[in-house]
Amino acid sequence: MMFAMAGVIALAACAATTSTRTTTAASLDRILAGDHRSAENRARDMYRHPRETLLFFGIRPEQTVVEIWPSSGWYTEVIAPLVQGKGKYYAAHVPPNPDNEGVTRALKNYADKLAARPDLYGGVTVTALGPGSTADIAPPGSADLVVSFRNLHNWMARDFAPDAIAAMYKALKPGGVLGIVEHRGNPAVPQDPKAANGYVNEDYAIRMIEAAGFRLVAKSEVNANPKDTKDYEKGVWTLPPRFAAGDVDREKYAAIGESDRFTLKFIKPSGK
Repeated sequence: MMFAMAGVIALAACAATTSTRTTTAASLDRILAGDHRSAENRARDMYRHPRETLLFFGIRPEQTVVEIWPSSGWYTEVIAPLVQGKGKYYAAHVPPNPDNEGVTRALKNYADKLAARPDLYGGVTVTALGPGSTADIAPPGSADLVVSFRNLHNWMARDFAPDAIAAMYKALKPGGVLGIVEHRGNPAVPQDPKAANGYVNEDYAIRMIEAAGFRLVAKSEVNANPKDTKDYEKGVWTLPPRFAAGDVDREKYAAIGESDRFTLKFIKPSGK
């Protein structure tokens, strides 16, 4: 009887530390409502749907998660607190470049953001991904989930997409998940290999990612926006938050909102 009771206690303890979709959703709700997020960042939740997007990718607090090119840390504010103390968060930022003032400033701002809230970001490890960088974005085969938000067009512009996808594949465990969100192009328009307007055709992206060994397992329309006509002179950056056309038709573009986006879930096949 004592052995049986010990087994029940052990199972209960295990269950208590294993998150479900429901408990993860509740944790995300608390984080998204946290005072560490600015009003400006919260205002974008209606376009980026962070709760629904991350749950679709299957995120859990116990996971090792790699975010590619976190920029100013919009998603860092959500993912890093979720896995703090239970899992691990790697921020694969752009590589340092002393000759590029913009890159240097961006990396410093990101480092300052992490240092300001060690209670939320103390477990973050910053790595690098970009042309010229040879370091791993995370220990090979260690990641449960790799996520990238609106970066594919940037890699295409730099002829870096195959290398970026290979780095993500290397970091993931067999059976691990790659989650991709990207500005969705017009399928009636042939894909520009450089994605100069910021849009990527969904089928083109799938073929490119599956060519690296990944397998598509699910699609979501959570970040879709049928108002986006994708035919702007200044590309996707015409829309908020950039408003690349300045005050020209600003109200029109504000009414459209942020871009139409595909949301894709891939796995690294087991045994690979």
